[in-house]
Formats: sequence, C-alpha cells, structure tokens
Amino acid sequence: MDDTDTGVYARESDRLGRAVELGVAGGRALSVSFPESLPPDAGSDHPTLDRLFAYLDGEEDSFSDVTLAITVPTEQRRVLDAVGNVPYGDTVTLELVVRMTSGLDHEADADLETAREALRANPVPIFVPDHRVTDATGATPPDVAETLRGIES
Repeated sequence: MDDTDTGVYARESDRLGRAVELGVAGGRALSVSFPESLPPDAGSDHPTLDRLFAYLDGEEDSFSDVTLAITVPTEQRRVLDAVGNVPYGDTVTLELVVRMTSGLDHEADADLETAREALRANPVPIFVPDHRVTDATGATPPDVAETLRGIES
C-alpha cells in the first residue's frame, strides 16, 4: 500500500458466505470486517484485498508486511501484537496469549479480561489473527473464525 491509498474495499466471499471489507487510510490497514452484505460504496480493486482472497483460497500468508493503523489502549495493543505472532496454522489459548504479552499476568483475572477485551476490539482480524485463539471470542465472527481455522489446517 502506498501513502496516498485511502478507501473502503470489499468483495463477496463464497467461502465465508459474506463479504470481506478492508478499510485503508494513508496506505495503512485500519479495519477488516465481515459484513453480511457488500457495502454499496466500497471499491473492489485493491492489492491487499487480492491477498486476503488468495489467503481464503488456501494460500499461506502471514500479512506481516501489511502496515496497520490501529488505535486501541496500550495494554490491548500489546495483546494484539502477541496474537500477531501466532504462526499460520497454529492455535493458542487465551492464557498463552496473556503469557506472551509483556506486562500481563496469566493468573490475574483483570489481565485475562484485558486480553478478552483486546480480542473483541481487534479492528483488523486476519492481520491480527484472533481466530487462532480458541477459547476466547475475538472480533472475527465465530462462523468465520471456524472457516479460517479450517483453511489453515
């Protein structure tokens, strides 16, 4: 993505049974969502959207080179950074995510809740693969998360 790249892009995914929507500003990914229907004002031609659809077709991609522009509290950002380090095809528990997150204690209820909140608030599913956390709900809808795990297995 280049620095002037701004807009909303989306396409219908037969694999997911819904659309995949990508928000971009200043060449950075702001959001990924899975609306039930295609937004009428979204463009359909974007190289990162092409990569998302190649991933949905089974092509392995870490998306580690996609620049993200996400705004969440610092502790939540550290959780999302930890989730971003879970490799393609692997799954982890929420406890392991908290263990992987600097400054959080996996035995502290408040820190476990911070991690849960971060996953639910994740603005860029797939790029931050909350579907790889098996015992906590992320921003990825449950049916989509199950499909993504199936793609990666």
